[in-house]
Amino acid sequence: MKDNFRIGLCQMKVVDDKKLNLDKAKEMIDRAAKEGAEMIILPEMFNCPYDTNKFKAYAESRGNSKSLKVVSNAAKNHGVYLIAGSIPELLDGKIYNSCFIFDKKGQILDVHRKMHLFDVDIPDIEFKESETITAGNRLTVVATDPIKIGVAICYDMRFPELFRLMALKNADLMVVPGAFNMTTGPAHWKTTVRARAIDNQTYVAAVSPASNKYLSYVAYGHSIIADPWGKVIGEAGYGEEIIYATIDIRYLKNVREELPLMKNRRTDIYELIEIDKI
Repeated sequence: MKDNFRIGLCQMKVVDDKKLNLDKAKEMIDRAAKEGAEMIILPEMFNCPYDTNKFKAYAESRGNSKSLKVVSNAAKNHGVYLIAGSIPELLDGKIYNSCFIFDKKGQILDVHRKMHLFDVDIPDIEFKESETITAGNRLTVVATDPIKIGVAICYDMRFPELFRLMALKNADLMVVPGAFNMTTGPAHWKTTVRARAIDNQTYVAAVSPASNKYLSYVAYGHSIIADPWGKVIGEAGYGEEIIYATIDIRYLKNVREELPLMKNRRTDIYELIEIDKI
């Protein structure tokens, strides 16, 4: 296993045109690979506006997906791991918010289907993802050459139970394609990323689309990488850009040795607690 490797987070501006989105995704993957990124991450719904009225029209099945073909070829051409944000995936007559993970040969290693759907009614935004999206129901931890990664999508990040389960399956890097908005982003985006990193002593890389005021749902941007101590080691602004960071395996191990949170867990007590008696 390598001691360190470089990742690239592609904060691309998504528009209401699939071809333009795919061209942009390929261009940013090409650029990140030339800058030495060995693992490249795209944002949530990189081929489609984050809009319940758009998901059906943009949906693609795994076996007949132009979007997946484009990113698979890019991963193969550059010999990089690619976490392909997410797309609206058509499967058995249902639509899922799905993240496909590709190896260095462009082969699909696994797919994470968003487990927690974004159904909210808060100031300035009402959104019901469940109107068109079906929830996934499986934990996703994938082994790569440099590291095991856990994959979650956006709203999944608000549920610490999911991240602890991935950490217990030895995920050392959590990857979160996500699109917080202009209300939830300033309030919770950075804090949540840092909290998940601190809680589980892992790296967390959260990748957003760039802000686009012409879409009905405006993403916050601010793609971010936090290390196992909770320190932010890379952060974007609102606009389109690629940010990079080095994932240092030795540093991760040192943090866990110096502050052994996982070893100090009291599972003997946790298992005895009956929730209805608390």
